Amino acid sequence: MAVRKIIRIDESKCDGCGDCVSSCAEGAIAIINGKAKLVSETYCDGLGACLKECPQGAITMEERDAAGFSDAAVASHLARQVLTKPAVTTAASGCPGSAMRQFQPPSPAAVSSGGEGVSSQLSHWPVQLKLVAPGAPFLKGADILICADCVPFVVPDFHSKFLAGKVVLVGCPKLDDLNFYFEKLKQIFLENQPRSITVVKMEVPCCNGIVQATVQACNEVVPQAPLESITIGLRGDILSRQQSRMTA
Repeated sequence: MAVRKIIRIDESKCDGCGDCVSSCAEGAIAIINGKAKLVSETYCDGLGACLKECPQGAITMEERDAAGFSDAAVASHLARQVLTKPAVTTAASGCPGSAMRQFQPPSPAAVSSGGEGVSSQLSHWPVQLKLVAPGAPFLKGADILICADCVPFVVPDFHSKFLAGKVVLVGCPKLDDLNFYFEKLKQIFLENQPRSITVVKMEVPCCNGIVQATVQACNEVVPQAPLESITIGLRGDILSRQQSRMTA
């Protein structure tokens, strides 16, 4: 214990909107019984990113005796949150941006070759691999698209070319933990038995990790699932497609 800066939540002012939850990258705040709560002192870094997000002014900063902030504890906490997140969440029970949603599939006429006015082919939310719950119903028996997060920026007709009819999981193999990807994908594949798996990555070397994690997970739990890896060039062209099982 040591005297340090840490947040204080006035529950009498809190209306449970959840804005503070989504603003805390460390997952230090949760909505419990309709009120924001500090989950653990070790998860709060004392920087106060949540203060300006509270519309009711219920969060302030104070200096008091508190357990020290721990990066390791935060990493473990966030990993547990992702792996145990229920299939359906609401703004009242967690981050509003992570609340699961499914959208009506677009009509066949909406799937075109691209251009202005084309309907979105996204069928669900969230899309980040870290945030999608393994038990999400849209994953069951799906054609899963695992996509490096830079790809949609360089492929102008990404929705019609790659996304239509698929459930997308997005990640960055350079900035994220590949071992986490591997374990999360194993869980997703085992629970949902995907019909097919497609990985789309950029040509840059740091992007190879997302293919490696996917192939290893697929080989371990669903070796029968068709797997395709697609490499995209920096100008949006398809450089290669590999249909056969690869050695990671």
